[in-house]
Amino acid sequence: MGITITPVDPADQGAVDAAYRIRAAADAADVPDFPPPCRRRLEAALRHPMPGCVPVWALAHRDGVPAGYLGLELPQLDNTDNATVELFVDPAHRRHGVGRALHEHCLRVLRGQGRKRVVGMAVSALPDGPGRDGAGGAFAAAMGARPALAEVRRRLDAARVDPAALDTLLADARPHAAGYRTVGWQGHAPEEYVAEVAHLDGRLMADAPIGDLEWEPERIDVKRVRGIERALDARGRRRYHHGAVHVASGRLVAWTVLDVGPDLSWHAFQQITIVDPAHRGHRLGLLTKVENLRYALGHEPALRAVDTFNAAANGHMIAINERLGFRPVDAWTDWQLTL
Repeated sequence: MGITITPVDPADQGAVDAAYRIRAAADAADVPDFPPPCRRRLEAALRHPMPGCVPVWALAHRDGVPAGYLGLELPQLDNTDNATVELFVDPAHRRHGVGRALHEHCLRVLRGQGRKRVVGMAVSALPDGPGRDGAGGAFAAAMGARPALAEVRRRLDAARVDPAALDTLLADARPHAAGYRTVGWQGHAPEEYVAEVAHLDGRLMADAPIGDLEWEPERIDVKRVRGIERALDARGRRRYHHGAVHVASGRLVAWTVLDVGPDLSWHAFQQITIVDPAHRGHRLGLLTKVENLRYALGHEPALRAVDTFNAAANGHMIAINERLGFRPVDAWTDWQLTL
């Protein structure tokens, strides 16, 4: 029967279930310390996409058995020459041409959509880290992609967080943050701050190191923030936020968020942390991250591990994370293919 590729209809629960099983098997083999993939998050990515993003999925069958899946995201509001890709092959079906068949299907879709570039991530081992199969990066290179951005995943063992150490970090940061106050919230941004959240979110790709990625800053407005929030609600993500408000102007000028999934209360991702360039140098990144970590731990008593990704070149944020107790686990590379 060989290998066949079929598009995934969001209404086809059987195909979505097969994609989930493939992803779970691949993660268990490739990054065994990762939490199992969240089914609700995966399904919502297809059925409740982020605003301005069109998902296109395909499922590969090998001799009639689901063997791999492709997940493309096609931006519609900005970066309209680009796409992002996830490609997973069940370990039981690797090295039989499944990945190549999915890649060829990916190229047909992208060319049909007029896209010029596609970006995907692959894991590899750090010198002193746990073993990782570098097959994902080798596959990307064999398909003609180039490494565009080096990242490192770090993990915080929340059970070993010392409240006294956090107090010390706050005591160190606060004298530098005179003229600012912190605010915290869960879920949706308060109305009085949502415009500043949009501004800060839109600065991320302009301010963070992106290496050789050809990716333009996203145009984020209040409507898009609210759409993102609804999409995250559909994924069941519990979000904890802290920001720093410039007292003289009343503006939110720094923001950080940590989120927990609906199925695994022991695990969270540290997401965006950003400070407006005009307000840097006041320890606001450290201040908001410490306050937010304490806030999240206070609401999530089962939380044991927090993962975060940083560009390897982002020394400032890495230094903050390591002061909080994050330690390197593995390396991730953003591979960019020009069609």
